[in-house]
Amino acid sequence: MEHFYTLQGEGYHSGKAAYFIRLGGCDVGCVWCDVKDSWDAAAHPIMTTNEIVNAASQHDGRIAVITGGEPAMHDLTALCDELHKAGFNTHIETSGAHPLTGALDWVTLSPKKFKAPLEDYIYRADELKIVVFHKSDLEWAEEYAAKVSQACRLYLQPEWSKKEVITPLIIEYIKQHPKWRLSLQAHKYINIP
Repeated sequence: MEHFYTLQGEGYHSGKAAYFIRLGGCDVGCVWCDVKDSWDAAAHPIMTTNEIVNAASQHDGRIAVITGGEPAMHDLTALCDELHKAGFNTHIETSGAHPLTGALDWVTLSPKKFKAPLEDYIYRADELKIVVFHKSDLEWAEEYAAKVSQACRLYLQPEWSKKEVITPLIIEYIKQHPKWRLSLQAHKYINIP
């Protein structure tokens, strides 16, 4: 769908330079999705793996974030292999609803109520990021926190359109449950892609 060089705005790697590769196609259908135009893969131009890697290689940062839509709908093997050859660490941001492919260095699992993640993701996740749209999402977040490995980092992120209401709720929750960390969409606050 699009690709660009910016700073990671969310989670554990927030603030680091990263090349984002946003793939078209999504069958999860979050009502609050901020990139709904990514859902239809056919609506976007097709690029070869070499074109993507060459574009990413024009920049100094060596983190490539594969996102979407739902990037795991695609076979990422060749893309990850070529990114590694070019010196990139490969990260994925996924709902976990499709099988994981490719050699990935960092897995951000952001499960959605609309389509449950596959069990394999739960154990592979380096980072669990729960988007909080409603107070009940905190209880749901705990269900997944109990399933991930002890090394997995836990993040609660307010859904952007409800951030004024949800952020204070999350702050109080984290103060009572300090295993969690707050993830803000910093890129939206500073107005970068």
